Amino acid sequence: MDNSRYSGFTLIELLIAIAVLAILLSLGLPSFQASLRSNRVTSVSNELLTSFSLARSEAIRSTRGAGICASGDGATCGLDWNAGWLVWRDDNGNGVLDVGETVVRHTQGNSALGLTSSAGAVAFDPRGRSRALAAQNFGVKPAGQATPFRCVTINLTGHARIVKDACP
Repeated sequence: MDNSRYSGFTLIELLIAIAVLAILLSLGLPSFQASLRSNRVTSVSNELLTSFSLARSEAIRSTRGAGICASGDGATCGLDWNAGWLVWRDDNGNGVLDVGETVVRHTQGNSALGLTSSAGAVAFDPRGRSRALAAQNFGVKPAGQATPFRCVTINLTGHARIVKDACP
């Protein structure tokens, strides 16, 4: 019988190929996980910035004001920004979400991230300016990390921006 017609991998070649693949994966996986964490932080920072811009534009459009606050249920304001947030139109112009006011958008939180804030809510007047007395900061970081990777800041004129550093 002629064995020259049979071709393929030997068991030794297959085991060596699997060992090389395992080594390459073990070297690349930590870097990939760090990249995933960074992308999540960037994504949530951008979503938060978009929500602030939406609230500000709603405030100008409605001529009464608007705001954004922490909310887990999408109907009432809370204190935990990690649960999510909502944007509302301030129909009575008092800067607080009251019963019957229009919720424009609700965004679910991300449990893999930590969102820290110096503000309970951010309200905008009809000119699009912040109703706060000082700039408001929102730190976004992966869960379990001590310092934020991104800081979303709303200044007194109502403009929001992202800084790639810890909040002041």
